[in-house]
Amino acid sequence: MNNQTEGATPDGAAHRYTSEYAGRIETAWQDRWEAEGTFEAPNPVGDLAADDGRHNAGGSKYFLMDMFPYPSGAGLHVGHPLGYIATDVVGRFRRMQGDNVLHALGYDAFGLPAEIYAVQTGRHPRETTLENIANMRRQLRRLGLAHDERRSFATIEPEFMRWTQWIFLQIFNSWYDPEQGKARPIAELIQELGTDDPEVIDQHRLAYISESPVNWCPGLGTVLANEEVTADGRSERGNFPVFKRSLRQWKMRITAYADRLIDDLDRVDWPEPVKLMQRNWIGRSHGAKVRFESAAGPIEVFTTRPDTLFGATYMVLAPEHPLVDELAAETWPEAVDERWTAGAPDPVSAIDRYRRTAAAKSDVERQENKEKTGVFTGSFATNPVNGEAVPVFVADYVLMGYGTGAIMAVPGHDARDFEFATELSLRIVPVVQAPEDEVLPWTGAGVAINSDNTDVFGDEGVSLDGLAIDDAKAAIIAWLEQRGLGEGTTTYRLRDWLFSRQRYWGEPFPIVYDEAGHAIALPDSMLPVELPEVPDYSPKTFEPDDAESEPEPPLARVPEWVEVELDLGDGPKRYRRETNTMPNWAGSSWYELRYTDPHNSEVLADPTNERYWLGPKTPGGTGGVDLYVGGVEHAVLHLLYARFWHKVMFDLGHVSSEEPFHRLFNQGYIQAYAFTDERGTYVPADEVEERDGGWFFEGRPVNREYGKMGKSLKNIVTPDDMYDAYGADTFRVYEMSMGPLDVSRPWETRAVVGAQRFLQRVWRLVVDEETGEVVADDTEPDTAALRALHQAIAGVTEDMGELRFNTAIAKLIELTNHLTKESVRSRSVLEPLVLMLAPVAPHLAEELWSRLGHEETLTYEAWPVADEQYLVEDLVTCVVQIQGKVRGKLEVPADISDEDLTALALAEPNVVRTIGDQEIRKVIVRAPKLVSVVV
Repeated sequence: MNNQTEGATPDGAAHRYTSEYAGRIETAWQDRWEAEGTFEAPNPVGDLAADDGRHNAGGSKYFLMDMFPYPSGAGLHVGHPLGYIATDVVGRFRRMQGDNVLHALGYDAFGLPAEIYAVQTGRHPRETTLENIANMRRQLRRLGLAHDERRSFATIEPEFMRWTQWIFLQIFNSWYDPEQGKARPIAELIQELGTDDPEVIDQHRLAYISESPVNWCPGLGTVLANEEVTADGRSERGNFPVFKRSLRQWKMRITAYADRLIDDLDRVDWPEPVKLMQRNWIGRSHGAKVRFESAAGPIEVFTTRPDTLFGATYMVLAPEHPLVDELAAETWPEAVDERWTAGAPDPVSAIDRYRRTAAAKSDVERQENKEKTGVFTGSFATNPVNGEAVPVFVADYVLMGYGTGAIMAVPGHDARDFEFATELSLRIVPVVQAPEDEVLPWTGAGVAINSDNTDVFGDEGVSLDGLAIDDAKAAIIAWLEQRGLGEGTTTYRLRDWLFSRQRYWGEPFPIVYDEAGHAIALPDSMLPVELPEVPDYSPKTFEPDDAESEPEPPLARVPEWVEVELDLGDGPKRYRRETNTMPNWAGSSWYELRYTDPHNSEVLADPTNERYWLGPKTPGGTGGVDLYVGGVEHAVLHLLYARFWHKVMFDLGHVSSEEPFHRLFNQGYIQAYAFTDERGTYVPADEVEERDGGWFFEGRPVNREYGKMGKSLKNIVTPDDMYDAYGADTFRVYEMSMGPLDVSRPWETRAVVGAQRFLQRVWRLVVDEETGEVVADDTEPDTAALRALHQAIAGVTEDMGELRFNTAIAKLIELTNHLTKESVRSRSVLEPLVLMLAPVAPHLAEELWSRLGHEETLTYEAWPVADEQYLVEDLVTCVVQIQGKVRGKLEVPADISDEDLTALALAEPNVVRTIGDQEIRKVIVRAPKLVSVVV
């Protein structure tokens, strides 16, 4: 498309809808929207409560959100705005339906990318982050997004940091009461226990410090949460190896909320795949804790299959298990199998050597245990159901962070146990009846066999033989509980949220330590704790495989900030600040709350405003954001963390909703083709030609591949490119028409012109391209035009409500084509078309609405309503011919009879005039489309 300036188009049409013309229209309307505060949503109370009567203040509220964007230095490519355009379309549609729409966009501005860039360049991450935010704001403003800019913020702003730290302190100063099933202030626990001893109280806090196995990434110089480690045991960012280390770190007791986090998924409108991912991540399992007695005391295991206890022929402990050292015998027992010793002279040295090897492996590598390695401790434990002595091994496929760090191994019915037992020649006892043609290990259903201990315990024994799995489980749990050997219980895969990062660019903890090392919360008056300047932004990093290295946070290098004198109520004293920072998930775990009251300096959000925007709409509802749109990649990171923070805040009475996001929608992705030459080198995608069923660059054939956009793939297309070449409205219409919103689709720049031509046809329906005058008139539209219009209204309205924007646009194109073909210029038809176009092409729609004589923005105009009389039955056009020439057209029901159609045709005024006093010799009827009269 050539960028033509007004008055210089080749055909002399000075008012054609070109990219240049579109650009002028779009920037003018964006300036007007900003000047008039068009998209400002009024609050019930506070500084944003003022209303000029335009903004649907009395209508139903609708809170619409996009997932927090991170302001990248690379800016946006055309894949990024997909979700932003979609939410903008929804917001504009809901405003026209009378809703008070809150739609704003903030920036998740802490995190590794800015810090890594600071390490590379020496520039402060705040400086580059603010530059990136400014560029992203520019790109998104040019897209015409209807955001309430008054509500925008970035997580790095001191006022936002203040409330992030305040929420952390609410969590720190709380404990979870299992009897009431909710969080309560720690002051109430102190009162109930009658002590404020930190050694006692700190064990109950929802935010606490613990020395435990964590994911240590030397290559990044920081520890990572489980969710930040990939399936192959490497860091999600940077792809560095991750190791298990025992370190003292901040954690959040998210496990206390495991049941509520699972159960409340049934109460929200989320995609089932996301619900399933969260359920699997939390991993609730019902089973039993069982105690095996040993020389070192009872070894507790958790099993989901207590019905297989009779098949437990050995035990395995994680190398980090606290009982390993006590179980390690000084010498090997007589006649020990050499395969159990790993060639070591004694158990102590064998275990020490094995531990060093295991420490260098990731969790994934350990669980795979491809070589099926393990060493015997030299000790035995007693199987509680039959009294048999079973050998106790150490093996790295058991992890201390899962379950109890010990397992009972049932090789007859578990694949890993079977492989381990086969490798080390351990006994295999089947205790579940497998089908005749199956071999061990059998992991399917079946009745219990070889599971009777009445020969050992007599009348006090139990027999499971012949029982199905569920009945066998119930019977053995009851027997274990009766004898004090175990109890039925529930466990979870979920572990407490690791909340410390050895980074600079994150929120400081509002915590100091006294001389005894006890964590003390700072008072609200000392918030926010801001980051000091540091001499070096990088954490101390190490060789990626240096598992024994120790973290060194950058904040530790500022002693004048770390060591402070404060008066916390009992006189000035010396304290030491926390030198770790919060993870980047902190700010994104609560930002929906701040949108509701972004300038409030007294409270997180005024309860009236919070309740209005987030409170439950119906009794028993969860409340939360009405629609939240973003990528599925955050299913077990941001979404799980945000739900946890929100539930704590609900328990403490700070919010009225139990869930942060009521409806969740995961948009697909826009991907792109990339091309490589014969050397495998990427060539510019926009210079590749398609011909003869192949692709060519500079005359040479190239290979095409499909995937993401990237600079290295030379297939980046930016929104700026689209604004220049086609205009923002064309770009918006193309992205929304590419396919269903939740499905990924390939980008094709050459196809964008189709969206532009559609908008040009709409333009020509209203505006004369030669003169710029409005060609719409006040004539009454015919039945065909009204039927096409109201069918479109009905279809587009339904599609918009269900986020089917591609089919809504298809219906608008169909209506436009009909009006163009039939030369319809009736204002009563064109104005509803413009209104329906407004959500997807708002600038063009505003311009046409203005030219049609309306002074106010169409943002708050009522959405068109379909007239039922034009939807009742399907009408078709019947042609009436006389002597083979068309003399009339009729709109008739598709199921009209021959007789009725004949009567209507002969009564049509022009047909009557044409026949006059001539004799009708024959009438040929082909209902419902043709009547041919011979005179």
